[in-house]
Amino acid sequence: MQIIENIPKLNSRATDAHKGDFGKVCIVGGSIGMSGAAAIAGRAALRAGAGLVRVATPRSVLPIVASIEPSYTTIPLPEDETGCISADAVGVVLQLTRQNDVIAFGPGVRVAAGVRLVLETLIAQDGLRLLIDADGLNCLAKSIDWLERKKAELILTPHPGEMKRLWARIFREPMPADRTAQAVKLALKANCTVVLKGAETVVTDGDRIYVNTSGNPGMATAGSGDVLTGVITALAGQGLDDFDAAVFGVYIHGLAGDIAAEKVGQVSLITTDIIDSLGEAFTRHHKG
Repeated sequence: MQIIENIPKLNSRATDAHKGDFGKVCIVGGSIGMSGAAAIAGRAALRAGAGLVRVATPRSVLPIVASIEPSYTTIPLPEDETGCISADAVGVVLQLTRQNDVIAFGPGVRVAAGVRLVLETLIAQDGLRLLIDADGLNCLAKSIDWLERKKAELILTPHPGEMKRLWARIFREPMPADRTAQAVKLALKANCTVVLKGAETVVTDGDRIYVNTSGNPGMATAGSGDVLTGVITALAGQGLDDFDAAVFGVYIHGLAGDIAAEKVGQVSLITTDIIDSLGEAFTRHHKG
């Protein structure tokens, strides 16, 4: 195993650059009562430099998502009677895979039959770069044969509870206590990049390992993981490979949280403070 300590950096932007040079990404998320998760991920992707951000969300919550941030575009998705993405959304989502460089799936989607069908369809798309987070991971843990279906290039970003559910689905052996061992075994089994969130977040592709040092307990607040989803997705859209995008994303997310804590303290820190501190975080890292 190779232990990684150096944090990637983005190249300086050309003076004649346009938005198409910095990635087209799409966040598929949201449901009634959970519209903020999709919006937070979209805003974070913008602050992390994505050239074009789209947020695909159930039709009834789209006005809320659209009102939170005018700089991303929104796509209405068919929904079921509970306000979750329905199976009828498969065609729209497949079209989005052809229009975007990276897809993120999961913030605020909840666990429902239609959501699972859309996710299982995405996983089976050869060559698709797909980040799965939040309830997307919980849907994955309910899928019997997702490893056999998998053709997409995956980044999985579980917190410890989601990791336990994924482990129980695909491993017969008990989950080791060591977080690095958990992440490495999942990455090797699923042939993907794993971001095991928490204090000292672990990033691995099964060969390389990075253990994060930035961040603070104030970031243990609702929506922080949605920010991370947006950041990693944006960095992948700007040309970094999955592992480097995950390492850079985890580090810059934590650094933004540290900067936010300097301003408002750990107790009062909320998710939007992290997003608002991303600009300074990128600047500090670029100069460092």
